[in-house]
Amino acid sequence: MNPPQRPANTFRTATQQPRPKLGHSSAQRLQKGGRWQQARRFIRDRPLLERAYLFCIRVLLWLFFGSLGYVIALKYVPVLITPLVISRWMDTIGTDESSHVYKKWRSYDEINKEVALAVVSSEDQAFPTHWGFDFDEIQDAIKENQTRKRPRGASTISQQVAKNVFLWNGRSYIRKGLEVYFTALIELIWGKKRILEVYLNVAETGPMTFGVEAASERFYGHSAATLSRNEAARIAAVLPNPRLFSIKNPSNYVQRRTKQIARQMRYLGGQKYIRNL
Repeated sequence: MNPPQRPANTFRTATQQPRPKLGHSSAQRLQKGGRWQQARRFIRDRPLLERAYLFCIRVLLWLFFGSLGYVIALKYVPVLITPLVISRWMDTIGTDESSHVYKKWRSYDEINKEVALAVVSSEDQAFPTHWGFDFDEIQDAIKENQTRKRPRGASTISQQVAKNVFLWNGRSYIRKGLEVYFTALIELIWGKKRILEVYLNVAETGPMTFGVEAASERFYGHSAATLSRNEAARIAAVLPNPRLFSIKNPSNYVQRRTKQIARQMRYLGGQKYIRNL
């Protein structure tokens, strides 16, 4: 007896083709979309969790727009106080150290460009061209720090401004992430000239001393508008550790570094190097 034959499929014509199966990427998108819908339903079914979720969203939006507004405001008004100034002042409470803060704001046009060139030569020679981060310097620092006892930093002037003006001292992934965020903001909103102007006014230049104008008046006895090349180079020489190195009583190391910075200033071509910021 012959086995019964399978009935013909009368619903599929010769011209119709089987429906293609979903590709791997399409299936992943549908799966992700389904998970997102499940997560939304899970939150909606729990009123307390939904309120917490909405609260976090509002906080993040307030922080974003608040930080954006603050950065925009500081593009036009002097930066008179920073977290670093407050931290240094609080460190002197209850000690014999003087709690007086030496700080005086000067516009970029009122500061001798020799000191602007000196800090660029010393701290960040790629400052006129990079977008806030010197990736070549970062890679070199990573390689060197594998064998160095004391790790070498690769922060640009823009990163140092972001850290000093908006953030606290310390080392953590959260602070580093915020530093990247604020560095990108000031590069986009402020521009190079304003970043350098703020740096020259907020950088720590000595014990309880901030900015090149305060350092010039306190240690040289005259305004930053009349700084000589050697005086400007010495200010830049102490910036890596202004609480250890002294402008007024320079050590042999500071004197050697001052000469190196002065040579770099000549090598870069003088003030024309930063003329078009």
